[in-house]
Amino acid sequence: MKVRKAVIVAAGLGTRMLPASKVIPKEILPVVDKPAIQVVVEEAIASGIEEIILVLSPGRTMVREHFRRAEELERHLEQRGKTDLLDSIRTTNDPVRFTVAFQEQPLGLGHAVLQAREAVGDEPFAAMLPDDIFDAPKPCLRQLLDIAENKDAPTVALLRVPRSEIPKYGIVSVRTAGEKLYELTGMVEKPAIEKAPSDFAILGRYVLTPDIFELLANGKPGVGGEIQLTDGLLALCQRRKLYGYEFAGTRYDLGDRLGFLTAQIGFGLKRPELADSLRGWLKSVL
Repeated sequence: MKVRKAVIVAAGLGTRMLPASKVIPKEILPVVDKPAIQVVVEEAIASGIEEIILVLSPGRTMVREHFRRAEELERHLEQRGKTDLLDSIRTTNDPVRFTVAFQEQPLGLGHAVLQAREAVGDEPFAAMLPDDIFDAPKPCLRQLLDIAENKDAPTVALLRVPRSEIPKYGIVSVRTAGEKLYELTGMVEKPAIEKAPSDFAILGRYVLTPDIFELLANGKPGVGGEIQLTDGLLALCQRRKLYGYEFAGTRYDLGDRLGFLTAQIGFGLKRPELADSLRGWLKSVL
């Protein structure tokens, strides 16, 4: 299995981050000084992805614009000798091949992924959600790709979550298939705590085979009246082996206010020019 393309779902209304996302797509909100979408695109590139399909909402194309050249800004920085800043924005000028697909109505994550069907074609692909970003020794997506290529099978990222958070996620039932590796035997979207098959949640990184599109197209609306990707995955694991990998690294949920704040601190502490001052401030207020 060779994966060249990634689908990044940047559609939806970002209601969990209102009012900040009223005008600005939540994927543009910064992690220190990088928009979340840039962090995810950089992970994809570092994982060997050659083409990215951005699934956007109509009229909310700022995500794509971030990766276009800003000629006037570049001239301004060049004239003033601000080479470091100039270099930092030039690295965002179409760093990979982009294709855009639109989700006309917010009908669920599965429906959003389905909009990339034509651009993906008949080949395996990755799917990435910008709400989830990772600080990992090896890119989270690359970890999944290594498993998927070795097993020649679709693979998703797994995380053990506290019982109180189970109703927020797609939760899976599993059987052990290796170190931190599991074969998925079932799943349910946002179950009640007492009905959850495990404490393993699927997070926003997936390596999928193209037959998922047929399953999503024929799927019926699930939780919330939406086409759920979880339902498509459940149907997929009844056709072929589907693996989940308990990735190495730290995950931040940028769609959650606390996750957004902790991401600023976690990534800020990794920046040499910020770490000492930030650490000192944290000590002063704790």
